[in-house]
Amino acid sequence: MKSSKKITSIIITFFLIIAIIIIGRTMVGNHFKKKFSKRPPPGLIITNVKNLNFTQRLESFGTAIPKKTKSFRLKKANLLAPINFNTKVKKGEIIAKLQTENIVAPFDGILGKRGLSDDVLVSESSIILTLDDSSIIYSDIKVPETYAAAMKKGLSIEANFSGFEDKIYEGKVDSVASRINPETRSLLVRIKIINEKSELIPGALLEVAILYNEKNSLGIPDTSIILEGNKAYAYKVVQDNIIKKVEIKTGMRTSGNVEIISGLQENDKIVAEGLAKTRPGAKIKPIITKN
Repeated sequence: MKSSKKITSIIITFFLIIAIIIIGRTMVGNHFKKKFSKRPPPGLIITNVKNLNFTQRLESFGTAIPKKTKSFRLKKANLLAPINFNTKVKKGEIIAKLQTENIVAPFDGILGKRGLSDDVLVSESSIILTLDDSSIIYSDIKVPETYAAAMKKGLSIEANFSGFEDKIYEGKVDSVASRINPETRSLLVRIKIINEKSELIPGALLEVAILYNEKNSLGIPDTSIILEGNKAYAYKVVQDNIIKKVEIKTGMRTSGNVEIISGLQENDKIVAEGLAKTRPGAKIKPIITKN
């Protein structure tokens, strides 16, 4: 009899322990569920849809050509005094004193030298003196005929030179050829750059970008775009800071911004950064930055 009561007590105690564990876990779960259900909405950076400047770029290469250049072939034996090469001279200044005559600079520029070997036109006893006016640099760019309609005088250009890799030189399209080369199927476009500090050297290879099809259109940062297959979306902030996922149609991209063709209106508020922190229908805390 005592053994039966003991077994009954153990069974009751066992079930009581199980019940306490279940109740305890339920209470803890409800506590954390209640705590996290009150978590504040995430703070996300938002921005307004606004009008921005967009442009397309056509990139190519070209050789730097000085504004003016002239060469003088001299006999070394005729020189009366050394020539100061790689120096700036003024128009009318004597640049070479010879036994027969003096050579005078026909324009402002920089003196240089181009040597000739025995197997060219003259012997090593001769030199070619060069004078370059590099205050303005030109370059002729070959443009594929498919871009011919977009090319016109006055378009802005940006150029890079390996001698100053981190610097961008700005210029303009100076002229456009009137016909397409039938052999290369290209149009010749001449660009013009004001070479204020004489950093661009004649003969240098230039990386040139011609900016065309410039226009003002609605745009948003490219960090606001959600790509799903062939479609693009953005998170629009509506009433009570609720997020709405809207499909958009995009156009050109310029300097980290994307042109909006449809789907958004000017001054609409959209999530600019932190898209992974929210979802459609969720509430957010807008963080507005200066832009």
